[in-house]
Amino acid sequence: MKRISYSLVILSLLCLNSCKDFLDVKPQGELTQEAYPTTPADALLATNASYSSLRNWMYHSGGYPIMDIMSDDAMKGSNPNDQLNTIGVYDNFSYNATSDGLDRWWATLYEGIKRTNVVIEKVPGITMDETLQTRYLAEARFLRALYYFDLVRAWGGVPIVLTTTPDLKVPRSTIDEVYQVIEADLKFAAENLPQKGQYGASDLGRASKGAAESLLGKMYLFRGDFTNAEIYLLKVINSSENYDLETTFADANSESGEYGVESIFEVGAIGVESVTGNQYANTQGVRGTPNRGWGFNRPSLNLRNSFESDDPRLDATIIDLGEVLDGIEILGDGSTPDETKDDNGTLIEVECYNQKIWVPGTSTNTQMGHNRRLIRYADVLLMAAEALNENNKSSQALVHLNRVRERARQGNNAILPDITVTDKNQLRDLIMTERRHELAMEGFRFWDLVRTGKATAVLGEYGFIAGQHDLFPIPQNEIDISQGTLTQNPNW
Repeated sequence: MKRISYSLVILSLLCLNSCKDFLDVKPQGELTQEAYPTTPADALLATNASYSSLRNWMYHSGGYPIMDIMSDDAMKGSNPNDQLNTIGVYDNFSYNATSDGLDRWWATLYEGIKRTNVVIEKVPGITMDETLQTRYLAEARFLRALYYFDLVRAWGGVPIVLTTTPDLKVPRSTIDEVYQVIEADLKFAAENLPQKGQYGASDLGRASKGAAESLLGKMYLFRGDFTNAEIYLLKVINSSENYDLETTFADANSESGEYGVESIFEVGAIGVESVTGNQYANTQGVRGTPNRGWGFNRPSLNLRNSFESDDPRLDATIIDLGEVLDGIEILGDGSTPDETKDDNGTLIEVECYNQKIWVPGTSTNTQMGHNRRLIRYADVLLMAAEALNENNKSSQALVHLNRVRERARQGNNAILPDITVTDKNQLRDLIMTERRHELAMEGFRFWDLVRTGKATAVLGEYGFIAGQHDLFPIPQNEIDISQGTLTQNPNW
């Protein structure tokens, strides 16, 4: 990365079109001098650099979509033996503190935090337009909160680093203390960021007010603070920004919906095999014929069988062998069985792929052009429905829940009827089921099961143990480097 200019990083992060303003920038090496940053141009580059960790393959849970693989939505994928001892351990909860990927994920998140701290600490001292200066600070604080949100969900109380010159040994903070940092950063961001529509074409992908409020709502949901979750999620729904659902469900994650009305925050990518490409999508792309990637994260039979009859989202979520997409027939991988059965002859797995990361094209390069949506409007609607139901406002919750179902049925009123249940417990389960089908293969399911206390009941048969697998083990190399300052999570 040391030889890659930030022009490429910003090109991949922020736009696919109209990005010429970002091309004439200095190399990354010049951004590490002691005097940096000192000018308004430096402030822009430092802010742009805060986004660059999102473009790192390892930002995505260490490179592989283990959050789906650990849930009941997916299995390891690829051919049976590929990465069996490294990625397969997440499929059956046999991973440990030295397992592949956890150290990369941890390090990448702290790398992102370090970059945001440069902006937050140094940019206030630059003489420049105050409005722009405040926006840069708000962008950096949104991103710092995003990185810490991943850390606290994955590992619980982690070291809090809010300066560019931290102590050499920083102990773990409590979960509450980490969430206090996230909350403060997101409130500042929500108060000072522009709406998504106020950005120009060359700034597509930057954090917005709606993104900050959405993440605040999600954070409160994870904390069980449904009152504040309702407040912030309804702010997004009722905002003048006019977020909406894409007319067609498939466009919510497809090339056609990039930076569209449903996208609240996404990571941009260009279909080339370099830092500007999305290795996250390539990791899951169809393996074999056509060769679109490695084929990890295969949708499970459990997920397939959970969909309601004729739900169009099933076909838009799973690529099956023999299917034709954009004129290309999916033949799959010759080294992967089309069907896998257990010793009793029961079907347990079929070769299929995640359609939500599909990009039109004929090569692995084009496959890397997928823009990963981190926050989309359907998620906000369903989170709002959940918060409202928990706040004993089931009738209001149904409005947002049924709005998602209405889009899903694609005009066919014979399927996916509106839900009318108002019993709080029953509606809670229905909302969770709707989240599963709407957001399948997008990395949400495992977190949802853990935060709602359903993980043991749903994932116990796969090896999940309450009190252990609620959190990941701190990477052993980080404990070693800290010389005992970091302590391990319980039961690891």
